[in-house]
Amino acid sequence: MSNLHDFSVSTLDGKPLPLSSLAGKLVLVVNTASRCGLTPHYAGLETLHKHYADQGLVVLGFPCNQFGAQEPGSAEEIASFCSKNYGVSFPMCAKIDVNGETAHPLYQWLTQFSDSGQPEPIKWNFAKFLIGRNGAVIRRYAPQVEPSALAADIEVALA
Repeated sequence: MSNLHDFSVSTLDGKPLPLSSLAGKLVLVVNTASRCGLTPHYAGLETLHKHYADQGLVVLGFPCNQFGAQEPGSAEEIASFCSKNYGVSFPMCAKIDVNGETAHPLYQWLTQFSDSGQPEPIKWNFAKFLIGRNGAVIRRYAPQVEPSALAADIEVALA
């Protein structure tokens, strides 16, 4: 697989989502969790989504339970939590693994991109990947990086 558009995922409600449908869009891929100290990042992600969606940004959330068992809920529980607590309106995908032998193929591909130039596993919830309109990774961001800190990079990529 050479770019984002080569993959397919499932939405939180179980529907297939071929990522080729996002060709021409700027995509922010984030592994998420509902019981994490970084969970308030949902608010910032929603802000980015609302502010830049009309210009072509799509935020994709991928719940993951691999870090401290901080996403134990069912799809329905995750959807309810995100909506009720953060007003999440961006697409949420089915819960996946992001590391190890059971990692989703999308994340097997994404973890090839790091600042060191070497493959690097996801370190925690809310790691972020900005992906260009052509499906190539533009930049990887550490989990602690606040979503608002991505605005300048998003604006450059949307220009």
